[in-house]
Amino acid sequence: MAEVVCALACSHGPLLATPPDMWDLRAGADRENKRHWYRGRQMDYATLLAERQPGFHDEASLPQRQLRHDACQRALDEMARRFRAARPDVAIILGNDQREVFREDLTAGFTVYAGDEIPNTPLSEEQVRRLPPGVAVAEEGHCPPGGAIYPGDRRTAESLVQALVAESFDVAVSYRLPGGADRQHGIPHAFGFIYRRIMEDAPPPSVPVFTNVGVPPNRPLTRRCLQMGHALAKGIAALPSDLRVAIVASGGFTHFVVDEELDRRILDAMRRGDEAALAAVPESHFEGNTCEIKSWYPLVAAMNDLGRRMEVIDYVPCYRTEAGTGSGMAFASWQ
Repeated sequence: MAEVVCALACSHGPLLATPPDMWDLRAGADRENKRHWYRGRQMDYATLLAERQPGFHDEASLPQRQLRHDACQRALDEMARRFRAARPDVAIILGNDQREVFREDLTAGFTVYAGDEIPNTPLSEEQVRRLPPGVAVAEEGHCPPGGAIYPGDRRTAESLVQALVAESFDVAVSYRLPGGADRQHGIPHAFGFIYRRIMEDAPPPSVPVFTNVGVPPNRPLTRRCLQMGHALAKGIAALPSDLRVAIVASGGFTHFVVDEELDRRILDAMRRGDEAALAAVPESHFEGNTCEIKSWYPLVAAMNDLGRRMEVIDYVPCYRTEAGTGSGMAFASWQ
């Protein structure tokens, strides 16, 4: 049985790579947005602001933004330190795609990338111009200016696929990331952020595992994401016994409307390894980008099988408007 020497999970939102005095670039778009998701309901900004009185004016002030941004950087530094100290031979990265790579031609529920190379390719000038407000400034947070090519691990990927199929997961397999005029040509930002910030652009051979948490109609339910984690644990157990494995989940927590109560409820259930409580969170609460929390679910289940418990390194609600828009940032490790 391979040894899991490192298990980490973290948020990857643009605010993590955006100076706090520039968070207003996105705040303006928040105020114009007519379709904010909050606890299973969709509403415009004015309705959201009225719903959340007395609001978050103080929490969204520049001094608070700076304090929270600094706390996030300390947590990310600690995660990078733990990853570096673990010295893994291979990394399995759990994340999602937001129509960056997989488009209308094919979007699978679960996809294992088994290519020998993993390109992290900068967007073209035209693609940057098409980005939503406040996103371009954070591009270097998940892709180096000149791009990069990271090593894949075909053998490990194919072994995991065989184990997943044996557990009734008919996963898709990709040996080459699709590219074209309508999409980017490299790994999506959920993975790029991990390569850059946690693995410091020097990752071991890795296997990206995509879960389609956000694009209907074939989004896996929470219980299926947990089942995926149990199947993944069996796949890791079947890897060579001298292999040192790291698993990293990327995404979440609530955004672009921060819901501290929901975040803390889910983090507490994860800390306790309570899969029933995690599966009981209504699917309607995972609309919008909050769906990325589901990328943590397989890791929680896999760590339960190994008898490991989660340590929350930090949880930092990062507000950018008085209505509570922004991102809940979470950082965790399994000992």
